Amino acid sequence: MQLPISAITSQFSDRFNSVRAQSISSRFANLRPVSEFLDVKRFSKPAHFGEVQSRVNYNLSYFSSNYAVVFVMLSIYSLLTNFLLLFVIIFVTGGLYGIGKLEGRDLELGVARLNTSQLYTGLLVVAVPLGIWASPISTVLWLIGATGATVFGHAALMDKPIENAFSEEAV
Repeated sequence: MQLPISAITSQFSDRFNSVRAQSISSRFANLRPVSEFLDVKRFSKPAHFGEVQSRVNYNLSYFSSNYAVVFVMLSIYSLLTNFLLLFVIIFVTGGLYGIGKLEGRDLELGVARLNTSQLYTGLLVVAVPLGIWASPISTVLWLIGATGATVFGHAALMDKPIENAFSEEAV
């Protein structure tokens, strides 16, 4: 059985191509105010699945910067609640920075002389077991699930503005 993967992924690639082309400053230039993003008066249960699709399509583009902020906040929360993973990330980043500062020279520690290959191997030998123990896969899966539930839940429950709802009706 042949699945039309390109037909499914083409919708997402068009949406994400515009996101990739933007810089960080222009990405957050259209950040909506919190009062508009969390407007309780506009939350309602959709009547049918077509309305859910319509709301999600509209809200994903309208609140895209706010959803990016939600993702960043959940990422920071996941790192602050998993200190070992945060330590491993800082340790590896600092180790790579320190080895890079040597600029190919050997590190001399009194009686020992270590070349960059040995330093990279030592960093790998320490970081991989710590990284596995820090459970980054479960953290990433939690982040994907929490972001997906938050973003798609908000997008499905947040009604479109009234002026937009009237403009889409058939005349």
